[in-house]
Amino acid sequence: MRLPRWISSVSLVWLLALPASTNYRMHDYGFGAGGNDVSNSTTYSMTGITGETSAGNLDGTTYDLGPGLQFTRQTNTPAAPTFTNPDSYYNRLTFIIDTGNNPADTLFAIAISDDSFTTTEYVQADLTVGSNPVYRTYTQWGGASGDTIIGLTANTTYSLKVKAVQTEYTESAFSAVSTASTQTPSLSYDIDISSTDSESAPPYILAFGTLNVGSVTTANERIWVDLDTNADQGAFVYVSTNNAGLTSTTASYTIASATQNLASASEGFGIRVESLTQSSGGPLAAVSPYNGSNDSVGILDTTTRTVVNSGSAPISAGRASFLVKAKASTSTPSANDYATTITLIASATF
Repeated sequence: MRLPRWISSVSLVWLLALPASTNYRMHDYGFGAGGNDVSNSTTYSMTGITGETSAGNLDGTTYDLGPGLQFTRQTNTPAAPTFTNPDSYYNRLTFIIDTGNNPADTLFAIAISDDSFTTTEYVQADLTVGSNPVYRTYTQWGGASGDTIIGLTANTTYSLKVKAVQTEYTESAFSAVSTASTQTPSLSYDIDISSTDSESAPPYILAFGTLNVGSVTTANERIWVDLDTNADQGAFVYVSTNNAGLTSTTASYTIASATQNLASASEGFGIRVESLTQSSGGPLAAVSPYNGSNDSVGILDTTTRTVVNSGSAPISAGRASFLVKAKASTSTPSANDYATTITLIASATF
């Protein structure tokens, strides 16, 4: 049976009504409860959302498509930074940030707070703390070795967190928070008089015994110094005496002190550094003219001079020993009261 001609004409009009152009043809544009969610052509690909979507994302290499909104792909959120005070600093703390497996050109900003982020400041490029965020690469923030924030307040707990950014609209959330504390400024100093490396108590008396004419005599005991400080510019030990050498009131004579090699001098008196150790920091170092060897000594008189220092750095458990040496000549008057008072002073630069 043949269909009426007017029915065929209606069908032809419906087919021609499909959206079309010289660049594309949309085969199905029905959205809502049904219809395809992908429409393709040789020049584009369109992903649509059919109806209400309550969960799940559609992912591509350049975008994330979430329910109802399209997002630019964000950088990965870094893990909590490593935040420590390895040398018991009073005004600085050390950090190492995490890359979050982001590309090498990713930039990071470091937020810091001393009130658990009720107020927030940021680590600056010069490692001080300021009000505006500064974005730098992982390498610029010290890489795997990290770096040290300076200018902090003593005896304070700080919080640290990090965020990452690649381009506009890609900034990550902040990482989890790490905490570390600065210490109270400190200087610990002690002296001992002993023939071995051991502790002793006052009064501190060091005896030569008999000075043999023409030969160098080294006191049986040594002067020992303990030094420990978290001062960022280190510590110094100074030495002086109450006169210009070993003085005898009875003989009205002084064995003068000078910087010299007593082995070749006719007479003299002085000290030199024998040993230097520390558990960390520093290192502890002898300062000229007290850094000689054998019978070479540095001068001891009323002028205060540096004998050792910690190299302009904090030091832990520093320990130094000094030898005291003297020599009498054939013209040195005999007496049993040759003596002097040696003063040792420690200071630190905070």
